Amino acid sequence: MTSTAPATTLRDRYSDDQIASFYESGYWSTDSLYELIRTSAASRPDKVFVFDSTTAVTYAGLQESAVRVAAGLRRAGVAPGDRVAVQLPNWTEFVVIAAAIARAGAVIVPIMPIYRDKDVAYVLAHSGAKVAVTAEEFKGFGYLEMFRQIRPACEGLETVVITRGATAPGAGEIAWADLEIAGDIAELESEIGPDTHPDEPFLVVYTSGTTARPKGCHHTLNTIRSSAAAIARSLDYTEDDVQFGPSPITHSTGLVTSVLLPLLSGASSHLMEAWEPVEGMRRIKEHGCTVSVTATAFLQMMMAAYDPARDDLSSVRYWVCAGAPIPGSVVEKAGQMLSGGRVLSLYGRSENFLTTMCTSTDAPSRSVSSDGSALHGAEVRVVGPEGEEVPRGEEGDIAYRGPSHMIGYYLDPVETVALFTPDGFSRSGDLGRMDADGFVRVTGRLKDIVIRGGMNISAREIEDLVLAHPAVGTVAVVGMPDERLGEKVCLYVVPAAGAEPPTLESILDGLRAAKLPTAKLPERLEVVDVLPMTATGKIQKHLLREDIARKLG
Repeated sequence: MTSTAPATTLRDRYSDDQIASFYESGYWSTDSLYELIRTSAASRPDKVFVFDSTTAVTYAGLQESAVRVAAGLRRAGVAPGDRVAVQLPNWTEFVVIAAAIARAGAVIVPIMPIYRDKDVAYVLAHSGAKVAVTAEEFKGFGYLEMFRQIRPACEGLETVVITRGATAPGAGEIAWADLEIAGDIAELESEIGPDTHPDEPFLVVYTSGTTARPKGCHHTLNTIRSSAAAIARSLDYTEDDVQFGPSPITHSTGLVTSVLLPLLSGASSHLMEAWEPVEGMRRIKEHGCTVSVTATAFLQMMMAAYDPARDDLSSVRYWVCAGAPIPGSVVEKAGQMLSGGRVLSLYGRSENFLTTMCTSTDAPSRSVSSDGSALHGAEVRVVGPEGEEVPRGEEGDIAYRGPSHMIGYYLDPVETVALFTPDGFSRSGDLGRMDADGFVRVTGRLKDIVIRGGMNISAREIEDLVLAHPAVGTVAVVGMPDERLGEKVCLYVVPAAGAEPPTLESILDGLRAAKLPTAKLPERLEVVDVLPMTATGKIQKHLLREDIARKLG
């Protein structure tokens, strides 16, 4: 085996020695997801594992529902290895369907609720999803209607499951209640068949990258579990913790920290359906939430809304920020707001979830000056163009090798091979520096993306759509700094020859008509005569980023 071979199975990605070391370290386990649930259900059956604002599921209830829904998936034609797409808000049904998909031996394909039309259709078609689970409606948007419109373009999609719906299911649709099969549990277990092994494919999570089309990160349960286990160790996590989960549960952050992290420790997890800081602080106080992992923007919004006469966040032990460096002033002020609770930094990506992190034993100043270091069992290097490690303090590509790395990009061996250095480190495309103690600070990116509130937005996707505007000759999309969200989308446009300069509103009208999600819409337009170019004709986006940062002061 070579480290750069196209990966289709676990042993195509990892050597026997690596696999053995991951098991010996405790990051990997022989327990399936269902076995983890069953074990906790036996010792704490009536304890609530996951709850949102209206529903709650105990450990015993999750075990039973996982079996009943897995049987429903089987009867809907789902076989081991099939993909099941799930586009749901932060509802308890997501945890149930994830457990059921795993028990049925299928692969879950989560889709964030903010995605619409073409983005959803692409994931469904590329993954070959046989079944999709969605909400009828959420926050005024009709998900069921969207699925009905895009379904003809998704040839492999046979069934759509409707959660929390009042509309009668149509052809090829099933209500959630009808998916949960009644009957004797032992008989249903036999009908479903053998449980899956945690080294078998478990998840394909799509992430935006340098191109307009997202790539599917293909994981096993163990590659995901290892990140959750590492976070648990780093936070001294126990069954007494109550996780607070406003991050989308269909995103890497939410999946690892709102499901796997509390499950491994027998803790509880509260899901917040949609982030709103005042309501979030009310829920933290009401439920005694102790730990949260979010994009940095979530914490900054909460700080701006915090009222000491109304809000009590004293239950919070740790708030872990990911997706953007934490300003030092935020760490200091947040520590006061949390009544002694600490803010820690984390850097990760969907390819391997957790790359570096500050832990409970690190000095508080580390979260100000760095995004953490590699945790036990994993390795991180900062490398140059040929994969060679650069001297400490110099900037390079942050690269990872360890137990949480995916098998590979789903159905994309070429991009998978391109990730790796000759000695098997996975390049991130994110620039950073490592100090003498191994702590890394993310400084920029090689990828052409904008990170808005922790969400990766492809610049290429927006540029391709903006070019359809008749008044646009050339366009470049860059991230502009934003105190609350980290970055927002900024357009630099050279008008088409003979055309009047376009307005931002006219461009937005076209993007909305193209069904671009609201979170991806540009929020500033700069009209220029020419874009800065290299000698080879490439747009110098770093100069544009410097220009807009300077203009914003």
